[in-house]
Formats: sequence, structure tokens, C-alpha cells
Amino acid sequence: MQYGTLARVALASAIFKLLLDIIQEICKLASRFIQAGPTPQTAWDFERELAQLLREAGRRVLEHVYNRIEPELPQNAPHYLESEAGRYRRLLAKTANPHVATLFGKIKLCRLGYRFVHREAGERTLFPLEMALGLIKNATPALAEVAARSMARAGATQGTVLARLWEEHGVRWGVETLRAVTAELEARMSPLRRAAQVEQVRQWLDWAWKSPGTQHPTLSVGRDGITLATRPHGFFEVATVSTVTVYDRQGQRVGSVYLGFVPEAGQQTMTDELTALLLAILEAWPGRLPRLVYLTDAGEQECSYFSRVLRWLQHPRTGKRLPWTRILDYYHASQRLTEMAEALFGSHSREAACWARRMRKLLKQRNGVFRVLHSAAAIGARRSMTSCQRKQYQRAYNYLRRRSRYLRYHEYRRAQLPIGSGVTEAAAKTLFTQRLKLSGMRWSKPGAQVILNLRAIFLSGVWSPLYRSMLGSMSNRAAATPVLSHLSATPKAA
Repeated sequence: MQYGTLARVALASAIFKLLLDIIQEICKLASRFIQAGPTPQTAWDFERELAQLLREAGRRVLEHVYNRIEPELPQNAPHYLESEAGRYRRLLAKTANPHVATLFGKIKLCRLGYRFVHREAGERTLFPLEMALGLIKNATPALAEVAARSMARAGATQGTVLARLWEEHGVRWGVETLRAVTAELEARMSPLRRAAQVEQVRQWLDWAWKSPGTQHPTLSVGRDGITLATRPHGFFEVATVSTVTVYDRQGQRVGSVYLGFVPEAGQQTMTDELTALLLAILEAWPGRLPRLVYLTDAGEQECSYFSRVLRWLQHPRTGKRLPWTRILDYYHASQRLTEMAEALFGSHSREAACWARRMRKLLKQRNGVFRVLHSAAAIGARRSMTSCQRKQYQRAYNYLRRRSRYLRYHEYRRAQLPIGSGVTEAAAKTLFTQRLKLSGMRWSKPGAQVILNLRAIFLSGVWSPLYRSMLGSMSNRAAATPVLSHLSATPKAA
């Protein structure tokens, strides 16, 4: 859009006139403050009133500028425009939309409308200016981002977000509007989530390879389940969370990206999305292959994913099977030591606590799991146990024995590989508990998934670049619809 010298002068003059009244009010406010004298109360009043005046100044400027984009007279705009549905005819007069929400409050947007030439087709009237500005349910992209990001934060509720929008931006919405804006923004952002996470992990891997140390960087994958109360019946079902974490050459965590999905039989969505994310990361990473680790507890879905999918996964570029190292979480294994100790020596006994403590240390030493099992078997042969204790002892003993090949913690630590699934356990709390499991919350699955998708983007640290990418895609789509302006060199009806 070309903007001439005369147009710039006219715009500057109009904005100056708009701001002149605000400046005068600010001067009066400052004078009253000085005359009253500085006290905590007068300073508090002065700052709050000043903030309101500055916000009102921004609102007036925004309203004026946005309403100058299109020609003032409709006849100066193209009579027809072409869109995907076909040809549209310009309406005779502008119509006002008084509900456009911005960072500075609500403004009235007077815009041209275009109606489909075949009225019986039922096509909606197009408003090219609203499309060019990228309005999302009558909210500008800047305010829509504030609303969605606030909904994605830990501890947020609909009430707290609505209160913040009113107090900080002068926008009074209802619950339905907030939900509509959040859902619309999530629908636009989610398709871009994988690409943004892949780029984030690629940058972390690049940094990790350049870090000092003797080992190769590590790409660690974790997966876990967490209960979530869902409507309409209030059942607690198992949702799922996954992490992809990069560790540097000293075994220090660089960063993690997250996935979270609502309860689903078989958790197939998580399986598909996690697999696709891993393949996309390996496809995008041009350097040497990092060490690949799958670190989880021994849950059914976690083990099934490794045995059915991960261990057979092939590199997307070379076609070679990927060399995964399967590690069972050390702290879940330690819980079985406590269970065996209580079965052998009695619950809450000092002897049980001492034995379990020694075994936890022994488990991290060379051949630790076999030495632990040998000690437990020797003590179990000498001591008498009740049937309940015997069952508890045997269950814990078999847990370690059957998974001994995943419990080589001495080797893992020497290679500076992670042995605890704390990153994934913490992800379950941050992704789900801190937002979806607040007091009294019950969720529909579609509603919960909207928040999970936004939180996964937010916690992965890719919100800002992803949002800019989304705005770019919106601009490309809007370019097909004419931005009608009397300030452009050659108005077009594309």
C-alpha cells in the first residue's frame, strides 16, 4: 500500500487532534496530583487514572486509523470482487460493527460489505476490511492472543481471564465469547504446532552438539498417564502426556516439548502424534544422530508403545532401524524396593527402611538389580511371611526381575543418560493438574483438548514464533481478498 505525503500529513493532523483532548486531561490530572500532594493514596489514584487515559488515547487512535483504511465513499471502492465462492457485489453503504475488541478497548469499525450475487445461495456477506485485519470472532489478533494465552496459563479460570480482559483492556466479554475466541485461535494454531516444535528441538540439538562434554547429546522420549474428570458423567479416565527432551553432552537438560491428549481408548491419538513428531524431528535434523532414549515407568500403554512402535521405528532418511535405549524410571523401581522391604521386615519398621535405603544405593551400582534380587531372595528364604506379605513380596520381586534389562542404572549414569522420568511426571502436573484439575473442574473432552493444545504450545516455548507464523498464513489468505483503500496506488478486486 503506497501512502503519499499529503495522506501522511492529514493522518498526523487527525491523530494530533484526537490526542489533544487526552493531553489536556492528562495535564489537569497531573496538576490535581501535585496540588493534593504526594501520598500513597494520591499516587495510586494518579497512576490508575493516567493508565486509563493512555488506554483511551490508544483506543481513539486505533479506531481512527482502522476506519481510514477503506474509502469514505462506497462508490470509490470496486463494485465487485471475486472470492473462492464466486462473485460478490458491494453494498450501497457502510455498516458499523461496534463490537471490535482491541488491546485498548472496544471500537466501532465502519466497513464495506460485499454480498454474494446469487442471494438464494445463502453465502454470508464478506467484509474485506475485517478479513484484512485478521479479526477473530470480532477480536483483533493482538487481543485474541492475550485471551488465548491467558486461558493457557496455569491456574487460569474463565472468570479470572474475563476479569483480566476487563481490568487491563476495557473489554467486557461473556463466557461464550471467550470460549469461541479461544477455540478459533486453537484451531488456527494447532496445525502449526508440530513444525514449531520440530524447529525448537532442532535448535536445541544444534546447541547441544556444540556444548562441552565427552558424550553425544541425548534425545529422550517420555510418556505417562494421568486421570482426568470428564463430563457428562464425571468419570475419572486416563489422559496421556508425552515429552521430547534434549540433553547436552554433559547430560544436562536443554529443553522439552510437550504433547497432551484427553482420555481415549487405546490412546491412539497420542501414539500417532508422538510418532509423527519424532519422525519429523529426525527428518529435519541434518547432523549426527543423537543417542535415543525412551524413559518411562512400566505402565501398560507406555510399554506397549515401545514394543509395538518405537523399537521398530526406522530413520525417515536412511531407512535404518533406530537404536533406542529403553530405561525404566529409577524411582518407580525404588518403590518396589520399599514394597519388598515392608513385606520382609514389616510395615514402617526401622529395619525395613534401612534395608530399602541400602538397596536403592546398590541398585545404581554395577549389576545392581541382580545383587538386589539376590539379597531379597536370601532374606525371603529365612523369614516367615503371611500370605498377603508373600504376595506383595513376590509381586515387587517379579517386577524387578522381569525388567532387569531396563534397570542397568550404573551403565546409564556412566554414559550420562537420564534415569528418572521426572520431566514427564512434571509435565503431567504442569500440563494437566495446574490447569485442568483445579477445584471443582469438570471438562468435556473437546473443551479440555483445546486448552491442552494451547498449553502444549505455551510450555514448549514456541508460542511467539508459532503465533507469528499463524498471522503470516492469515495474511496470505487475506491477500486473495482485496484490502480496499483509497490510499493504495491501484485498488484491485482480486
